This record gives sequence, structure tokens and C-alpha cells, in this order.
Amino acid sequence: MARHFLTGEEITSDELDRLLDRAIEMKRDRLGAQTLAGRSVALIFQKPSTRTRISFEVGVHELGGHALVLREGEMQLSRGESPRDTALVLSRMVHAIAIRTGDHAPVEELARHASVPVINMLTADHHPCQALADLMTLKERFGDVHGLKLVYVGDGNNVAHSLMVLGAKAGLEVVVATPAELAPHPLVAQVAGAAATNGGSVAMTNDPAAASEGAHAIYTDVWVSMGDDPSTADARRQLLAPYRLDDALMDRARDDAVALHCLPAHPGEEITEGVLYGDRSAIWDQAENRLHAQKALLELLLGD
Repeated sequence: MARHFLTGEEITSDELDRLLDRAIEMKRDRLGAQTLAGRSVALIFQKPSTRTRISFEVGVHELGGHALVLREGEMQLSRGESPRDTALVLSRMVHAIAIRTGDHAPVEELARHASVPVINMLTADHHPCQALADLMTLKERFGDVHGLKLVYVGDGNNVAHSLMVLGAKAGLEVVVATPAELAPHPLVAQVAGAAATNGGSVAMTNDPAAASEGAHAIYTDVWVSMGDDPSTADARRQLLAPYRLDDALMDRARDDAVALHCLPAHPGEEITEGVLYGDRSAIWDQAENRLHAQKALLELLLGD
């Protein structure tokens, strides 16, 4: 039976630990594994992409496979063919399917009917591949992720959801600081058990300054995302202004704390230019680590 990766809940804590270790190994020896030799992976992009497209396409190539990039408008999905029929057809032709799209429900339907692994490259609800790269970046910096305090400030979006889900599995103390109007889906109850089992915790607050005290990492994302209503952009910016990641917020964290951002960034809005490009930024390592973490994920799902 095919294994999927849609939210991060599909892998165990032990598998996550091994995946992060394997990703770091792969970073040291980029061409050392040929797990996908003779295999093809369909990469469906219904949303624009820079890091996701490049990291997946290069990653499949470095693992010896063939990446078949399918853009918006190039598939019958854009003309009403169902995710079910798409899954049934692609499963007979490729060895895995990855998709970057809007609503999460069609991805779940794709996975229900696919006989090959389905990977969520991004939906409005979850961005689990990004969270893998985030955890890998923290492991590189601090040697271990268990017990680290990760603070997310800003919009309680798909990135915040995935940090809660996978941070809980990794045993982190995850604190999400958002305005009440933009709080994440009520995931705390769902992931609290996993967090406690793994020695971590998940909490939400409206106070970014208090949340950032003693943090190992402070993370932010754009204030106006793809798919947001443009007419509400100014109101969102005003609401989120107290959640900007700047030097004052970083100074509340540990001396060795790092700044994280999943990119693209808008300096002067959710993050200052000084933090984005400064000495405390781990953002460019984080971007590169999309490649290595996703290679380790592909190996987990498709390896013999």
C-alpha cells in the first residue's frame, strides 16, 4: 500500500528523526544515493513556485529519477477531470505524485485513489515539506531538535499548522503568536498528545514579545499570501504590524537564536532587512534545505 505525506501525521516520530539525519547525510554527499533510478515523479503545480519546484525537480534528478513537471493548464484537471481519475491514470505511469495547489480536499482525494505515494507540496491548510526543511535547519544549528523552543509570529497560516504538527512529533516547544483574528485552525488539541509523548508542547498566544523570551528560533511568513483577498491586504498589514520580526524581537530570544522565514520575504513588512540578511538569519540555509529534506522524504516513501 502506498505511503502518502499530506500533513506530516503520516510519519512516526522515529521516522522523522531518521529522516532529518538522512537529510543531513545527503547534504554532505548530494549524489551519493540513486534511490529513484529508473523512476518518474509527477510534479503538479497549480500555484506558482520557486523553491518548491526547483528543490523537487533537482532532488528527483540527483536521486537518479525523472521529474515530470505539470503546470496549471497543462492537465485535464484544469478542465474538470476529477482528482480520482487523475490519480488512477498517473498511478499507472509514474512512481509518485506531488502536488502544489489551493484547497486541501482535492489532495486528500488524489491520495485516496492513488496506488503510488502522494506528496503535498503546499495547500492552503498545510505545508509539511517546508516544516521538514525547518526542522533540518534547526538540527544543523543546535545538534538536536528535541526540547528546542520554536516561536512562530504572524499569520496563523499553513506554515504555522505544519510547524505545530511536525514540531510536536519532533519534541519541540512550539509557540504560535498571532492576532486572534488570524489564529490557526484549532490544532492544539489534536497535536498536544503527540507533543507531550515526545517531550514537547504546543501553545498559542497573542503576545509575540512574551512568546519570544528564551526562544532558539523565531519564525515568520508573509502577511499577504497567494489566494488572500487583495481588498483586505491593508487591514491585514495593520493587524500584523506588532508581529514584525525585527532586532527587538530577536533580542528577547537566546543569544544563539536564529531567524527563520519560508520565503518569499517582503523586507519592511513581516521581517526587517537587518534580520533577513543579518548574522542571526538561518533563512538561506533553510531555503537550501528544502532540497535535502525532500530527497530524504522521497527515499522514505519510495526506498526499498
